[in-house]
Amino acid sequence: MPRSTESAGTALDLRCYFVTGSGDPQQVVEIARAAASGGAGMIQVRSKPISARALYELTARVAAEVHAVSPETKVLIDDRVDVALALMHEGHPVHGVHIGQDDLPVRTARELLGPEAIIGLTTGTLELVRAANEVADALDYVGCGPFRDTPTKDSGRAPLGLEGFGPIVAESHVPVVAIGDVTREDAADLAGTGVDGVAIVRGIMHAEDPEAYVRGVIEGFEAGRI
Repeated sequence: MPRSTESAGTALDLRCYFVTGSGDPQQVVEIARAAASGGAGMIQVRSKPISARALYELTARVAAEVHAVSPETKVLIDDRVDVALALMHEGHPVHGVHIGQDDLPVRTARELLGPEAIIGLTTGTLELVRAANEVADALDYVGCGPFRDTPTKDSGRAPLGLEGFGPIVAESHVPVVAIGDVTREDAADLAGTGVDGVAIVRGIMHAEDPEAYVRGVIEGFEAGRI
């Protein structure tokens, strides 16, 4: 089945997907703003460990700054459907949620957030991708990884490497985003596997110039696209 990067009638730009790391909230907000200025199409607020209240406040700030410089960039919340729902209900420029295998079921999240929300799901094996295909009508994309072992998140799954993405892309009914210690230098090679984008945490968080780093990711991804 062909994959579509359309969500609620709007094309999703998954090429450079920034996932925020932990740190000083003001720094996170500033880096998110810079990433959006550089062209990041998706920004997921994930600053663990964090309380629901702190996540709510941080995401509201990130969303406002991102929207100010790049209204087309989509802001998602990691895991917490309730926080996403609250912010969306209050009119903040928050667009959805990225959920893991132990979070609320995809269809439940869709029922709560409505048809316009963007919903992503963590996968990383053919078995998990096939399970995601069962709810593809309620899902916008899957995150797949780890590409290589990463200190930011222990998935318990073996690294996919470049060779692992081809079969996953062929199997998935929704767009695929590679994650797991991905760097700017990996963007072209990963694009060549057929994935729809790359998700980066540390590379952007630790970059001297996050805006330039994001531009480099997009340039590399475009150069490697098949």
